[in-house]
Amino acid sequence: MDKDKKEKRLKFMNSTFWISFIVVSLFALWGALAPKQLGEQATFIYDFIAGTFGWFYLGFVLFLVLFNFYLAFSKYGRIRLGGDDTKPKYPLFTWIAMLFSCGFGVSIVFWGVAEPMTHFGSPPPFDPSVEAGTTEAARTAMWNAFFNNGIHQWASFTFVGLAISYFIYRQEERSLISDTMNPVIGSTGKKPLRNTIDIIAIIATVMGVATTLGLSVLQINSGLGSVFNAPTGSTTQLIIVIVMFLFFSVSALSGLDRGIKYLSNTNLALALILMVAVLFIGPTGFILETITMGVGDYLQNFFQASLRMDSYTDGTWVQDWPIYYWAWTIAWSPFVGMFVARISRGRTVREFVLGVMVAPPLIGIIWIGIFGGTAIHFDLFQGTDIAGAVADDPATALFSMLDNLPLGSILAILSICLLFTFLVTSADSATFVLGMMSTNGDKNPSAVIKMIWGTLIASVAIILIISAGLEGLQTASLIGALPFAVVLFIACISLLKAIREDYRETREEQERERHRRIQKQIESYNSDN
Repeated sequence: MDKDKKEKRLKFMNSTFWISFIVVSLFALWGALAPKQLGEQATFIYDFIAGTFGWFYLGFVLFLVLFNFYLAFSKYGRIRLGGDDTKPKYPLFTWIAMLFSCGFGVSIVFWGVAEPMTHFGSPPPFDPSVEAGTTEAARTAMWNAFFNNGIHQWASFTFVGLAISYFIYRQEERSLISDTMNPVIGSTGKKPLRNTIDIIAIIATVMGVATTLGLSVLQINSGLGSVFNAPTGSTTQLIIVIVMFLFFSVSALSGLDRGIKYLSNTNLALALILMVAVLFIGPTGFILETITMGVGDYLQNFFQASLRMDSYTDGTWVQDWPIYYWAWTIAWSPFVGMFVARISRGRTVREFVLGVMVAPPLIGIIWIGIFGGTAIHFDLFQGTDIAGAVADDPATALFSMLDNLPLGSILAILSICLLFTFLVTSADSATFVLGMMSTNGDKNPSAVIKMIWGTLIASVAIILIISAGLEGLQTASLIGALPFAVVLFIACISLLKAIREDYRETREEQERERHRRIQKQIESYNSDN
């Protein structure tokens, strides 16, 4: 066995990988052998965590939003992730496409119609005067959907990606979550603590990825039923997962610069085509007015909505929407952050924060405004009942809306293609990142390790769908997010400590360089005279 292969095997055979693998495998086995019991436990755990720690999720994510903007617009914003002369590897369009594809592209497609129509048919309980199905309900639905899919949703991704990027490219650390904590826990030793941090990150990632893949499978199944009358159920969903796995395998073997890069560009191009088509085929004026008013309401209610709770209502709206979303993003953040870091070398801190925390949410808001606005227009002014269809099954939302448009079948087929490419890209990106995290930060994990994680994620996703449905997927995110949120808080302290020291050393070096130049000028002047 040559040296490289031996090193790959040693990286593969470590406690972080095996403990993570065993925990996830046992969870999958539980779901396969006792799906009803898993579903019941999922309901109990979801209600307990969301009800007990909901305030923590809301406060922590708002803190991350403010922390990220502070770093971007402070004196640290000019720090470049890499050497001072390092240039970005990917052009802006490709970079944003990869951000959007590996992040929440799937979520936006799934909830882009489903969420505003849910709020339209059952308004948030904070203003009792808003009645379902009215223009007031439509306005409330849009800005709440914008809020839930806006900046907050990307705050965790941005912070984790920035922390990892900084420590990899400025401090030359490994691609591990635990290495982002070196300024707090020390750069050597404490192996049990480091392994625990990385294991928590891996398990959170698996749960977050499985949630996203599960949503994609549900919606693709709905789309196939709408366009081709395919049956809806576990058999079709299993076939979708198998086909996804085959495509993912080809992409995974192609590597980062081919498979994921090309898929990401395809994703964003398809998304733009669909947005433009629906914008001009649908009620264009109404859509543009809806987006404008919704953004204004979103900004006006930004801080109030960030910290509202269900305490003075009889419902669980906050628990079911923003708390679920924030937990999902925290669980998803090790994967997205690690992947974003991998493609962001050469960006400044300011470019990174604005690119990751503003650009993808802006695309998402426009998507919701176009697709959700069109659906609301149909229900308000054309007598359709898309809100009723969404109440019965959220996965049917997009296709119920497209059925009412000219060229609806063609747009539905394009939507299925978009969902599938998002699904494959997410699986490909996730297994790449899990491979790095479970092999001591190997920047090019082997195909074998990626296939192992791909198989496990697909298994967990399909088991959760069969055993507990959408609520099971939501619970998986909440369980994975809670311990990792504590890890992220420590990482905030660590990053701030490191970046301050880096800035101070850089300024001192610049000052020394300035003195050297002045000294050389003085010496040159004296020698000439």
